[in-house]
Amino acid sequence: MLRARSDDVLLTEARATTRRVGRTFALASRLLPRGLRDDVYRLYLVFRTLDDLVDTGDPRASERLALLEAWCSGGAAEGREAGVLASVCARHDLPRAAVADFCRGMRDDLDGGAIATEAELDEYCYRVAGTVGVVMAAVLGTSDPAAAQHAAALGKAMQRTNILRDIDEDLANGRVYLARATLESFGSTGVVPRPASREALLRDQIARADALYDEGLEGIAMLRSGRRAIASAAAMYREILRQIERDGYGARPGRAVVPRSRKLLVAARARV
Repeated sequence: MLRARSDDVLLTEARATTRRVGRTFALASRLLPRGLRDDVYRLYLVFRTLDDLVDTGDPRASERLALLEAWCSGGAAEGREAGVLASVCARHDLPRAAVADFCRGMRDDLDGGAIATEAELDEYCYRVAGTVGVVMAAVLGTSDPAAAQHAAALGKAMQRTNILRDIDEDLANGRVYLARATLESFGSTGVVPRPASREALLRDQIARADALYDEGLEGIAMLRSGRRAIASAAAMYREILRQIERDGYGARPGRAVVPRSRKLLVAARARV
């Protein structure tokens, strides 16, 4: 009884966290069957909690990652994150290797090293977001082994979208997630150009993200459940790129924000 009550509290927190922080994701999650939706909320809580601990420099981040890494290697489910994933794993065969790769991505952020090339950026995006797509696909179920590759591509597309949306916010926090070689190729000597000078760079990066969206969307038909939800989430997230274009490719500093009404319209038009 105590365990059930504890899980109820955790699930309530997971739902609230998703709705508060992952607003686009929360809108799409409403289209999932209830049982799957709650497990997706649990996954979001795990990945978001670790990401926030790392982003804020919380001293507990490394220890929490170590506990999850131990579970990925076949150890006991110690710590909240490993416990949550173990409970989900009892219902779905989660790919622990992908979770371990996510942890590596979090450690990349803790180390704070610069990203030198597009290949390194692609690897980073896979670790911190492509892995989440792979785990999500395992929960939703797939009809083709290739689905994992497409799910990873969709996750990477969303992470690249995050990077482009948050350029100024990241700069204010001393972070640059664009590849140094790419910045230099656009004549910026490894430094992110000022807002008025970003158009060529952003056109290049948006094209890379769009190519990943196209690859990711090809895998939606391979999902057994949640096709409409994933298609809607992808469409709403991809619309951030279109908003960046409408805003003049970063001509003004700050985030590109897609109005909620626009998100809902885009989600309604999303094709599976």
